[in-house]
Amino acid sequence: MNDFWVLKLLDRLQGGFRRAGVDYKMLRSILQVKLTMDGRRTPTVLRTQKGSQGTEGSPLRVQWIYLLLGLMLILFVVPGSNYMLMMSVLFAVIMFMITTTLISDFSSVMLDLRDKNILFSKPVDRRTLNMAKSLHILIYLVTLTLTLTAPSLVVALFKQGVLFFLVYAAMILLMDCFILVITALLYLLILRVFDGEKLKDIINYIQIILSVGIAVGYQLVPRLFDMTDLTASFQPAWWQYFIAPVWFAAPFEVLVGGNHGVDFTVLAAMSVIVPLVVLLGYIKLMPLFEQSLQKLAEQGAAGKENGRYSGLLSGWLCRDKAEAMFFRFTWSMMRNERDFKLKVYPTVGLSLILPFIFIFNQAWTSDHSLNTESKAYLFIYLCALLLLTAVQMLRYSSSYKGAWIYTAIPLPETAPVYRGMLKAVLLRLMLPLFVLESAVFLWLFGPRILPDLAGVMLVLPLFAVICFRMLPRALPFSEKYEAAKQKDFTGSGFVLLFILMGLAGLHYVVSLLPLGIYIYLVILAAVNVWAWRAAFPHEGSRPGQIPTLGA
Repeated sequence: MNDFWVLKLLDRLQGGFRRAGVDYKMLRSILQVKLTMDGRRTPTVLRTQKGSQGTEGSPLRVQWIYLLLGLMLILFVVPGSNYMLMMSVLFAVIMFMITTTLISDFSSVMLDLRDKNILFSKPVDRRTLNMAKSLHILIYLVTLTLTLTAPSLVVALFKQGVLFFLVYAAMILLMDCFILVITALLYLLILRVFDGEKLKDIINYIQIILSVGIAVGYQLVPRLFDMTDLTASFQPAWWQYFIAPVWFAAPFEVLVGGNHGVDFTVLAAMSVIVPLVVLLGYIKLMPLFEQSLQKLAEQGAAGKENGRYSGLLSGWLCRDKAEAMFFRFTWSMMRNERDFKLKVYPTVGLSLILPFIFIFNQAWTSDHSLNTESKAYLFIYLCALLLLTAVQMLRYSSSYKGAWIYTAIPLPETAPVYRGMLKAVLLRLMLPLFVLESAVFLWLFGPRILPDLAGVMLVLPLFAVICFRMLPRALPFSEKYEAAKQKDFTGSGFVLLFILMGLAGLHYVVSLLPLGIYIYLVILAAVNVWAWRAAFPHEGSRPGQIPTLGA
């Protein structure tokens, strides 16, 4: 195993660890194994974008992204005044990036039960194990933070002086301790109130927020810089005592700017006192935290109402028992398969916000009129981007070895399998998204677009069939995720994107004709019936002709 540089650094501090009652030799061995295993894990930011090609590597492979983001932070340390405003924004950005990364990439480390199950059977005391876990997380947290802040730290040293640099570095370390402890205490609170399944769901949602937040920030940050008066004076208010970035900005105003007002002094004191207090609280609650982690080993109660709901829908929408069975199976897998949710749900978020981003871009650069003759409501077609990802990912599963069941059950044809699969995707993922966006679009454009929304609703099942026919086909959840190849999807994805744009363009042309939209609705309904029958004919494969399963 590699002898990491951080281990050599810890060797110089081993005396302090021994005085704290830690078995340093055991601590070093545990950390060496953990750091080696991390070299085989893929960061969440990259995991949703790559297949099996080049997926191995340390979470620090994502560092170059943070280094590029860190270059933008230089803008906040160059001005020689208004430290409160500039540094509050800077720490807000840093805290968002570090917190979301910590939760998305290191939750598995913080909530790992394997240490307890494996090492506690060996002569390893709890103090040594807890110290190894905390150091493991802190190593990467500090490394990522320094990568993000390194450009601004260097510029601050030469532009603002040594005092500013030292304050900046100290606040970064205190901020890291604060983020780490608050995240752990938040997990503890959730584990005390909810079961382990709820915590896993919350982690999934935060991973989704990370992906969506990057996309939204790309659109909003330039406008914020255009709109914000960076020379505005900072006005202290009571609610700022609850905003952590303001705490970490206050020492710059007091120590560098020379502003010794009561509000600034109190906020500066909170930047030191609060992280240290919560750190002491975390140390005291560590045994309770480790005890609460046992909930993660318990399976949360599966939603019985959800099962009844899918059973009711399958009875209404499916032709036969086989189709209904695979409708319920796909519905359940989409609900419980965490890897599927991690890869598909970010697209749900992007499909939700992209139409509004384009609408507001248009309103921003034009006459801001959306309620007269505007056709901007056709941007709702972008919500169908969800189908491109969902239909492709339905073939993969972390439980792909269970796909042997397809060869064991008597399937006279595969058409019911695929029909049930697509209907479950449309009902569980696509329909709620479309209904939510339609409600907002009706509020923006008025009831005049109701026939157009009906047209889009009929296009969605048609586009789902087109995606199914054009993308590589396999039985649902029958292949491992590592078999996914980006090149298999890229070509078909671009073609499907152009088809979606063509459908939106056809809708635009039809909407210009008198009563054109109503004729279009009738045609769409007929085309849907034909497409679903043609795509899933009854003369399917006979027993023994089930498509080859993933390895």
